[in-house]
Amino acid sequence: MHEYPQPQQPRRSRKKVWIGSAVAVALLAGAGSGLVYWKTDWFDGNGESVSYAKPSAGADKDKDKGKETGDGKPASAPSADPDVSLPTGPFTEFKQTVKLDDGTRISKAKVKGAKSGFDGSVWVWTPKEYDRPEYAKSAFPVMIALPGGNGNADNYWATLPKLGLQAAISEGAAAGKSLPFIVVMPILNPDAKYYYDGSDIPGQAKMGTWIGEDVPDLARANFRTYKSRDGWAFMGNSSGAFVGLKQLLQKPDRFRAVIANGGEIVPDSPLWKGHQAEMDANNPEKLAPKLINAKGPEVNVFFQYGTKEGGRDRMEKFQQQFGKGPIKVTIHEIQGGDHNGWDYVRGMKEGQLEELSKLMKGPKPQ
Repeated sequence: MHEYPQPQQPRRSRKKVWIGSAVAVALLAGAGSGLVYWKTDWFDGNGESVSYAKPSAGADKDKDKGKETGDGKPASAPSADPDVSLPTGPFTEFKQTVKLDDGTRISKAKVKGAKSGFDGSVWVWTPKEYDRPEYAKSAFPVMIALPGGNGNADNYWATLPKLGLQAAISEGAAAGKSLPFIVVMPILNPDAKYYYDGSDIPGQAKMGTWIGEDVPDLARANFRTYKSRDGWAFMGNSSGAFVGLKQLLQKPDRFRAVIANGGEIVPDSPLWKGHQAEMDANNPEKLAPKLINAKGPEVNVFFQYGTKEGGRDRMEKFQQQFGKGPIKVTIHEIQGGDHNGWDYVRGMKEGQLEELSKLMKGPKPQ
């Protein structure tokens, strides 16, 4: 459990230190190499609008010219795969925040969740394959990547791409070891005062609905995605790992798996006080038995931890208690790894990303 010395000042110290260290290391890396950021194209095009829901060629002459349909929505030619969901709209205007070395871009939008009512930022990244003509009618799997710490001002998977998540996916796809995921990176909490456990805590912002419904809806509105759960997964660090695990067990009909890095197993926000029933409904140790008793659908939990941080005991306890029936649990030990994103990405490259990809539906060239 995490400690909360005072309700107004929750302390998950190692997560906050991690974020501070990440920024410091990134800045030092730039200073030590002649400001490497300025030597790349990372700022090229920042602030420009990015449209992902582009018309596809072949529908009719007007659409071939890139015109919109009468209802204002870009038209797309149908796919041969009935599981493919073409962008539905309403379409969101994203602004580029980073251009990576391979030419792919991370972009950001401010979004008001239609179901949660929460107003927050979401970053997205698409792999190179997404814009290739042979994949124009194909869907892509979605990874919802959650940060550790409060994650209220930003999502470091988007703002610190040097952590290597996007590069790991690109390199893995090129090597045939990973699917080319669309990565969607929402903020995790509405403020830095509390942890909201990615849940709809009574009287608080509906962060469970935001992450589990509004964020996927945003992806479906703007990208070619799969209708089935085989195209949807979570990945998260620390507090984000807990949220991904909890969302998976709550919605196994919508999500297939989670990579949970150095995370907790049970909810521990002080805001749950007086709401035991609601907290139980967001507790993986309460949700897992229900899924086992229901005999599915099958889900996969990929735990990761670094040998310098520990945490294997709680993961093994969960595996022993609930890793049966439809719940498949594996634990990956990252040798010399600590509680940080670089080491978790390293662990993903050591096999977890490949194992996740084996479960998911990937794009099919036409």
